Parts: sequence; structure tokens; C-alpha cells
Amino acid sequence: MALGNEHMVFQDRQEAGRKLAERLRAYANRNDVVVLGIPRGGVPVAFEVARALRAPLDIFLSRKLGVPGQEELAFGAIATGGTRVLDREIIEAVGISEEQIEQITAKVKTELERRENLYRGAQPPLRVEGLTVLLIDDGIATGSSMRAAIKALRQMKPARVVVAVPVAPQSTCSRLALEVDELICVHTPKDFYAIGQFYEDFSQVADEEVTALLRQAVQPALQSVEGED
Repeated sequence: MALGNEHMVFQDRQEAGRKLAERLRAYANRNDVVVLGIPRGGVPVAFEVARALRAPLDIFLSRKLGVPGQEELAFGAIATGGTRVLDREIIEAVGISEEQIEQITAKVKTELERRENLYRGAQPPLRVEGLTVLLIDDGIATGSSMRAAIKALRQMKPARVVVAVPVAPQSTCSRLALEVDELICVHTPKDFYAIGQFYEDFSQVADEEVTALLRQAVQPALQSVEGED
């Protein structure tokens, strides 16, 4: 687990991405590496990483399935490609019925598909099976959303999952490092209140910027998850 502890504030997500790319140089110019940015804030960071490493860029959407009345508590997640992960312990503990699970899943799946169509259009997701995936966001706070994304991504059978972010608290990094093949974080402050405190410019990323960055990214010739016709 590669960590950095110096005091640091990033100018913006682009600078954060360039600094993160320096920590990921071992993955440059390899045909078995795919960079996945988590929309929206993770995509500008991932774009800089993908450009520096000369790797293909795609998005990875993962949305939590929230417990009714306690939506912040996730009983599972749905991710890019339609993968669903369920936490049966939480489901049993709070007493969610199978009917509720399917109703919530259908609602969240509809929103996930809407976002995927908005960002990617007709372009199919990149294939990740058997590849090394660099999963990137602009930072991690508690790690709950990233944990759900990791579980969903594992279902797609990548060879390695590497989570890479510009900033996250040490405690969160320590926990997440146990769930991935490698975790790389540029800055791991002890005093952590919010991701935005480590950026001079942490303005919201627009949907249009996400789609523009995906179009700009140079995509090496890789099979999509659809496979060959």
C-alpha cells in the first residue's frame, strides 16, 4: 500500500491526476491495464492518469442499494455491466423482503442505465476480465461507496484491482487495502474532514465534462465487454 503523508493541497483534479500518475508509473505502456474513473469527480483525475500511462479510459458506475428509511446504509450495490452485489447479513438484520430488494434494485438500475447512456452513449464498456484495473476517484472519505464498487468490480473477474486516489484518511486506506490487490494514495492526512478541503478548486464536475473527457481519451484497441462480433 503506497501512501504519502506530507501536507498537501491540490490545485484541482487535473493536478491531482498528474500527481497520482507519478505514483502509477509501473503501469505505463502496458496492454493489460485499464483505467476506470468513478463519475463524476473521479473522471478528470482518471483522464490525467490514463493520458500519462497511455492506457484506455472508461467509467465505472456503482450505486448503493439503500435500506428503506435508512438510505445511507447500503444492503448492496449495482455497477457497470449490471452486476449486483448483496449483503445478506444487512438484509437479514434489517428485515428487507425479496420484493423490496427487487423494487429498489429496479429503481437504482434505471438510474444507473440513464447515467451510463448519458456518459457513454452507444459505446460499450471496455472489457476488464483478465486485466489490471486502476479504479480511480478524486478522493475517499469513509470508503463505503468505494467498497461497494470494489465488490461489484470483482464480479467482472479482473486479474488485479488497484484502487488509486489523490487523498484519503489513513484509517480508510488501511481498511480498503485489505480488499484490493494494491492501494495507492498520494496524501493520507490524519486530520480529515472532507475531500474538498485538500483541493483549492473542488467545483462540481458537469456531466458534459465527463462525456467530453471520455471522447478525448485515446482508446487502444481492446475488446469491449461485448466481445467480438
